[in-house]
Amino acid sequence: MTNKKTHFGYRQIDEQEKAEKVAGVFNRVARRYDLMNDLMSAGLHRAWKAFAATQAAIRKGFKVLDIAGGTGDLALSFARQAGDTGQVWLTDINESMLRLGRDKLLNQGYLVPVVTCDAEQLPFPDNYFDRVSVSFGLRNMTRKEVALSEMNRVLKPGGKLLILEFSRIWKPLQSLYDRYSFSVLPWLGRQVAQDADSYRYLAESIRMHPDQESLLQMLQEAGFVGVKYFNLTAGVAALHTGLKL
Repeated sequence: MTNKKTHFGYRQIDEQEKAEKVAGVFNRVARRYDLMNDLMSAGLHRAWKAFAATQAAIRKGFKVLDIAGGTGDLALSFARQAGDTGQVWLTDINESMLRLGRDKLLNQGYLVPVVTCDAEQLPFPDNYFDRVSVSFGLRNMTRKEVALSEMNRVLKPGGKLLILEFSRIWKPLQSLYDRYSFSVLPWLGRQVAQDADSYRYLAESIRMHPDQESLLQMLQEAGFVGVKYFNLTAGVAALHTGLKL
């Protein structure tokens, strides 16, 4: 039987290889991840995450799942909003990133449950969370449709999904954005993180990720209703939201 293929940047690989290759990328960049995010986006990623946190509209006592939470920026915002009576779970498939996120929250005085897990096999019961979020992690998942179905499963009826991800920039800016992505980003990666290849993969993975309308349709097919998206910084990133019936 032929193994199913998926993309790793612009390369085609066997599906079972992708998680290991993505893990390798984030193991290499984890130490400089936050610094590189600030440099690559000129700090805009913080504004995008703040907007996502506002759209989450988390109230005291909410149960929140942050998938592919990495270094914990959104989980920290959610923990502040959910308060002592709430519950915020920080999860990621990559232990190197997760340790950084755990330490960041601890340094801010928040002790939250931290779990290493695959978004395609979430170790949580049905109808458990009020909110589920993914920030810049969906494009690295091998079977996005399976992960979205899992997110729907663990949400309570009426719960909200938020996906913040790089997307398709406004077309007149595409040429300039491509030059930045494929020249400046690898150069920054080499200078700051001593790793140009990982940031070349980043640029390629963004181009291979579904555009705004395609991802909207994927959320609808996974069972979400009221799906919409917000373009951020001319579509460099987009926030998709949807509700579980």
